[in-house]
Amino acid sequence: MDKLISLFVFSALSQVVVSHVPTETSFRANIELVSGHSRIFSGERAHLRCSIPDVHRSNWTYLWFRGSEELSHAGGELKLWDTKVQESGKYYCQGTRNTKVGKIRTQQSVPVELKVDGGWAILQVPRHPQLVGSTLEVTCRVRGNPRLEEIILYKDGVEVMRQNGHKPDFYLTNLSLEDLGVYSCRASWDVRRQTLSVISAGAHVQILEVLSQPILEIIPNYDTQLKRMKLICHVQYNAPAPAPPIDFYFYKNNRRLGPATSDNYNVVKQTPGLYSCKARVPQLGLSKSSEPKNFGQIRATDDFPPAASLPTSPNLSSHQPIQFTPVKSTPSQAPPLKTSQAVPTTLLTTDQVFNSATTQDQANPSEESGDMSGDSQESGDMSGDSADSL
Repeated sequence: MDKLISLFVFSALSQVVVSHVPTETSFRANIELVSGHSRIFSGERAHLRCSIPDVHRSNWTYLWFRGSEELSHAGGELKLWDTKVQESGKYYCQGTRNTKVGKIRTQQSVPVELKVDGGWAILQVPRHPQLVGSTLEVTCRVRGNPRLEEIILYKDGVEVMRQNGHKPDFYLTNLSLEDLGVYSCRASWDVRRQTLSVISAGAHVQILEVLSQPILEIIPNYDTQLKRMKLICHVQYNAPAPAPPIDFYFYKNNRRLGPATSDNYNVVKQTPGLYSCKARVPQLGLSKSSEPKNFGQIRATDDFPPAASLPTSPNLSSHQPIQFTPVKSTPSQAPPLKTSQAVPTTLLTTDQVFNSATTQDQANPSEESGDMSGDSQESGDMSGDSADSL
């Protein structure tokens, strides 16, 4: 009888355990576009590959999706030989395999967007966001690769640059946030003493700052026994790997709270004051400060240092390259064209004019080693920092 009871209990426990087995693993599938560009002409090929970051090299089966539609393909590579406009969309992949506890799946991959264009011209732009100060390369392609005479690049419908058709690539150097927008190109060539011109669909170019302006978060009552609160300096750091280290500084009433730290947080006494933080990348000459944030009721007797010791304004360093921003010129007087529609037109010539603007960092690196005077009243704020983590 005891054996029967034991078997019954074991069987019940097994059912409980199996019912709580997760059907989705912590793995996330990776998808990549092997063919290179996400904008192609109809009739061209596209090649996508899916992989699972599994060190055990388990035997995975692959699922493919275009939007919410599951595709009838199970291999690790998806090849589209003769693409059609209808095959445009966001592609996902996912891994699945059978185990002793049932079928499990990975998380879906981050999507890759494929755009199949049925027209005559395509402006190929980078798939990933570009960084301020870098160089943007775009290519104006024409179906059939005719011998082009002239190519014009537009941003938000305004001409940016024009050049002869022997060089279909455009280069915009020293990017700034003002260069963000929707770009298109117009290509012209001669056929039987007639000039044909086509214009591409718009392609969005995203540009990010290497270091965004920090945002300070204050978490009161972080340690109720010691009456301490936590300061967190949120910042977006987009430097390509290997990225130089970033230093964080915290301020109360414009006085720095201790030395720089590689952690983006600080635990301090929960006292009223005006708090702020600063993120600094010495190797890149970048320094940006958050907007001050008031905590509690500031007393009239609170000591504020002179404005000269305020955190440095969030400007780029003088080590940054000179920014060149194209002047918006008058749009071409050629007749309006429908996207990728070949029609006769008359070519115009304009001069490309650029203005230069130099951005300099007002941050003085020496301030990071010499502004500790008057911090004795906050000397107790640094205890216990090493025990906290995000």
